[in-house]
Amino acid sequence: MDRFLPAIVYALLALAAIGLGGGAIHLKRRLEQSERDRRRAADELNRRLSELFSLQELSYILSGSLQLDRIVEQVVRYAMRFLDAQGALVALAPDGDGGTEPRPLAVTAAEGTLASLAGRAISPNDPGLVARSLGRERLELVRSASGEPTPLAEGIVAESAAAVPLRAHGVVVGTLVIANPRDGAFAPEDIRLLSTVATHAAIVIANARFFEMVRHAKEQWETAFDALSGGIAVVDDAGQVRRANRALASLLGVPIPAVIGCDLADALLEGSPALLELLAAARRGDRAQPLVLRSGTLGRTIRVNAARIPTPAQDQSVVVLVEDVTDQHAMEAQLIQSEKLAAVGQLVSGVAHELNNPLTSIAGLSEFLLEQKELGSKDRGHLRVIHEQADRAGRIVRNLLTFARKGTSERVAVDVNDVIERTLLLMSYDFQLKDIAIDKDLAPVPPVLGDRHALQQVVINLLTNAAQAVSENPPERPRRILLRSWADDRVRL
Repeated sequence: MDRFLPAIVYALLALAAIGLGGGAIHLKRRLEQSERDRRRAADELNRRLSELFSLQELSYILSGSLQLDRIVEQVVRYAMRFLDAQGALVALAPDGDGGTEPRPLAVTAAEGTLASLAGRAISPNDPGLVARSLGRERLELVRSASGEPTPLAEGIVAESAAAVPLRAHGVVVGTLVIANPRDGAFAPEDIRLLSTVATHAAIVIANARFFEMVRHAKEQWETAFDALSGGIAVVDDAGQVRRANRALASLLGVPIPAVIGCDLADALLEGSPALLELLAAARRGDRAQPLVLRSGTLGRTIRVNAARIPTPAQDQSVVVLVEDVTDQHAMEAQLIQSEKLAAVGQLVSGVAHELNNPLTSIAGLSEFLLEQKELGSKDRGHLRVIHEQADRAGRIVRNLLTFARKGTSERVAVDVNDVIERTLLLMSYDFQLKDIAIDKDLAPVPPVLGDRHALQQVVINLLTNAAQAVSENPPERPRRILLRSWADDRVRL
């Protein structure tokens, strides 16, 4: 027994050594596994921190811009970087009401293997993933098990892709598509990251679109505001101009920046109490009658109207419409004068008819008496003067009747020289009063085809303008009008 004791002890020691060795190996393996887990956790933590910093960077970039093109470019670029993908794109749905016909999607940004799609319009009926994803509620993953590539749009395929609709305020504004990520598949953390990017991008894109819509509407309003022919100004409660259009600046004779901040009442009507009362009535919400006043500052007649702008109670701004009615008033005055002349013409016609009969009798009786042989030379001379003057008065009356007669326009052969002579006879008294001499140089001319009354009006206008011009001559310059007629290839006056 004693001789077997060393062997037994040795065996026990061997067994103990084997047990300790196995435990050490197991402990080593556990330590190695723990180290791998620690490294994996550290790598995952570093990756998450990197993604967090990248998301923070993307959020900062997107929040600092309202330019739609720049926003979608950054979304595509960062999405590719986050997922280490080969391609990415953002396609936006058409904004506004497109009517009954569906409108195509617009690929506003694309990079990598999808760069060829940039700027392309994709039909909403396209069977590819891009168009299909707009109608989905959630992110869609596509990877062909058979090895066949997946169509994204017409002519564009990918081995693996993900499309997430960009939804903001309950409305899908577009889609974000990622193609061929690292390792050829999307990990769960990739899906979470992609969803986070899409959520933030959708809100920023919707805000950028709204800003673009407001900016476009503002430009349209400003264009229409400046295109109005009447002057318009927005005036605050102190009477100073806060906004003005080009027409008002042109009326005041200054550039638009010089109009802003000026006192409108002083600029238009030198602080007219009537204009101040009009502005006060507009601020109270009263409906006041427009003012029509002569502006000594502008040398024009203007019509001014004002109305309160629907704003909060503390803001009493009014919009003021200023119209230059100088020409309109001149035309109205001319119309009134024309109506007066028409009435005078009717009176002249009646008076001429009344005068024509006694003048005819005077001319006829004087001619009859001139035929009497027993008349003395002195009496005959007096009768000849009576006959000539009665005949002259008769011609004047007949010309007045011809000029005042209303009738339809007709084109007939007209002797221009005869029209000139008749017109000079009508206007001779006016020329005598103004001390204007008429020199005639009337050559024989053929008849012209025209309206006698219209031609006579033309001659009257020419002579009237000439008389006004020579009436301004100084005393040392003679007041003479030369009236010529001649014919070459046409009759000229």
